[in-house]
Amino acid sequence: MNTAINHQKVRELLNYPAHKVRVVLDTDAYNEVDDQFAIAWALHSTERMEVEAVYAAPYCSKALQKLVPIPDEALKNFVHFSGTPAEGMEKSYREILNLFTLMNMASENKVFRGSDRFIGDDNKPVESDAARDLVRRAMNGDGLLYVLAIGAITNVASAILMEPEIINKIVVVWLGGQPLHFKSAAEFNLMQDIKASQVMFDSGVPLVLIPCMTAASHLTVTKEELAGRLLGKSAIGTYLAEIVIKQFRDEGIAQSDKFIKKLYLRGMDDIPDDIAGAFTVRHISWSRIIWDISTVGYLVNPNWCPSVVTPSPVLCDDMSWKREDGRHPIRLCHYVSRDQIFGDMFAKLEKA
Repeated sequence: MNTAINHQKVRELLNYPAHKVRVVLDTDAYNEVDDQFAIAWALHSTERMEVEAVYAAPYCSKALQKLVPIPDEALKNFVHFSGTPAEGMEKSYREILNLFTLMNMASENKVFRGSDRFIGDDNKPVESDAARDLVRRAMNGDGLLYVLAIGAITNVASAILMEPEIINKIVVVWLGGQPLHFKSAAEFNLMQDIKASQVMFDSGVPLVLIPCMTAASHLTVTKEELAGRLLGKSAIGTYLAEIVIKQFRDEGIAQSDKFIKKLYLRGMDDIPDDIAGAFTVRHISWSRIIWDISTVGYLVNPNWCPSVVTPSPVLCDDMSWKREDGRHPIRLCHYVSRDQIFGDMFAKLEKA
């Protein structure tokens, strides 16, 4: 990738913007139920951002099966299933349009289809309307363009490969991967397209990384909160509440907890299976992680996502992290303030 990265320039671009910023969203909107919250909140945070475009990112549910042997039917307990990246992208594109309709917002020339496949071993970009639009906006617009990425990073990486100069004109805020001290970076957004993810850490693009576990994982919401704060308040608020409330049953939540431990906490828990299996779940206090709103929270108020500038890690092919001297900087978030983030989002969507 870029062998002459100006580390000081990257550090300057990673400074938090005190002014209103230009934004595009890159989202696998139909995969779960959290992207929809992020899109709606961003579009109603006009005091901090001007959302110029929304890109449909690819997703393929089967990527999870590379690490955890789980049947298709079991996957459907906690994701909207997609068998191919193209199918996931198209479903996401249609869901984005649905959200614009619910909010009575115009989507013409604002919503774009993204990649229909992931980047291959040849490291060539996947051409798409989304990638081309990102290059155009980055190169021709005034000021920095912030890319809130909440899915597989194929569209963004492809744009960088198509026009490397955009790394001087964009800042990517990405929900992806795990903390750098974890034994594995494995996480759905990162693991689907390893080549694209490696571009993010190697290209020198100014990157704000929000890890999933220990950071975005704090963003849990309960059925009672959704019913009390969003249900019946607005068309979009009701929709968001309903898609979460109807998706999960107690048994589904229990399965999700086991799934997260097997995939996202691999190597971070040494309790033997025979001991762990001796304990049963008798009572559940229902909640759901709404991961993707972390990226919007970062731009709305930096105090809600404490972060530090640190050297970019190397993402290895086996999804382990490696630290090397002399790497360019990224900004790494360590925590998110759950109460303030949900408070701001609920207040805006109640009135949407």
